[in-house]
Amino acid sequence: MIDLAQLRNNEHNIVARIEKKDPRFNIQALLDADKAFRAISTEVDALREEKNKLASQAKQQVTDEIRSRSIEISKILKQKEQELALAEAEFKNLYASCPNPAEEDVPTGNKEANVVVREIGAKPTFDFEPQSHVELGNNLGWFDFEAAARMTGSNFALYKGDAVKLLYSLTMLMLKNNIKHGFTPILPPYLVNTKSLEAAGQLPKFADGVYKVENEDLYLSPTSEVNLTNMYRDMILDRAQLPVRMTAWTSCFRREAGGYGSAERGLIRIHEFEKLELYSIVTPEESAKELEKMVAAAENILQMLGLHYRVSLLAAQDTSFQSVKTYDIEVWMPGQKAYYEVSSASNCHAFQARRGGIRYREFKGGKTVHAHTLNASSLALPRLMVALMETYQQADGSIELPAVIKEQGLFE
Repeated sequence: MIDLAQLRNNEHNIVARIEKKDPRFNIQALLDADKAFRAISTEVDALREEKNKLASQAKQQVTDEIRSRSIEISKILKQKEQELALAEAEFKNLYASCPNPAEEDVPTGNKEANVVVREIGAKPTFDFEPQSHVELGNNLGWFDFEAAARMTGSNFALYKGDAVKLLYSLTMLMLKNNIKHGFTPILPPYLVNTKSLEAAGQLPKFADGVYKVENEDLYLSPTSEVNLTNMYRDMILDRAQLPVRMTAWTSCFRREAGGYGSAERGLIRIHEFEKLELYSIVTPEESAKELEKMVAAAENILQMLGLHYRVSLLAAQDTSFQSVKTYDIEVWMPGQKAYYEVSSASNCHAFQARRGGIRYREFKGGKTVHAHTLNASSLALPRLMVALMETYQQADGSIELPAVIKEQGLFE
């Protein structure tokens, strides 16, 4: 959630930055709801105070005037409390749906306004027509999408043989890399509750995109960012404990309502996928540098794998709901003849920390301050597998994986 005090006073040009992030969000409706909620709250507090005074006076002596006023106050208070509940619900819904305002240096516009910050390496060239990972995988016996559809449904994957070895080799490579960069490995539950999704900013905004467990207050986690956010929910840390850096390898589950184009067959866009996540909790002064550290950690993996990629600074309207600034790392996929995102690194400032009550103290007995949280994919495994298969394919349809994959020991 954003800082209400900043919103009310339009500090740091916050209203314009919210409109830059999401022109469709009715910021005036939120301001009006906030004002109305505070006004009715003041009325109710005054009525409750008067009711308590009358009750205190009645203990001493009950008069007709006190009795009459008490009955009148009770009727008015009942009505006002109903109005308060409605005003609170409207305000909380708008407040929870308000996006985190983009930073000043984030480009204005939608995804067409994204800015490529750097490109690393060159697109691979072939003396034959490169195949897609679907064609390669089917011929090599790496996938069985038909079996996945039978046992689960469309847009799920079933890996076999060397595909499984590649998946786990990549996982080990990335886990080692993330630990080297100072991130502690975490293995959280795959199920999360409503409060956890709210704290991370997934609910109520993205309710249509998560899988709900029937008759339970549980959901399949859409990303371990949710789980890691809630490890420190409602906690006050000491300054000496920061930064907190974590990495988690989990499956991610997303409904992603809408059609899937023919260009996104196979592993490009699926409902369940494996991902290593980076997550940091830092002081406000450290968060800008921490974002660059996360991007560097993710880039390091692609450089070890020898893949061509680019880093883009996302425009405001393409930046995630929770984020003030996001970099996407997009890897080149020869069989798709396109770049696809394999990592999204975001600085959320105090947005998630405010929703989840994550605070710290500079010194014992000092004032608590909301921390800054950041997250990054490092990396999304299926798309990384696609890039490797399509980049290192040979004319005969085989795949010559880079040495760093074989060093993980599963392809001996």
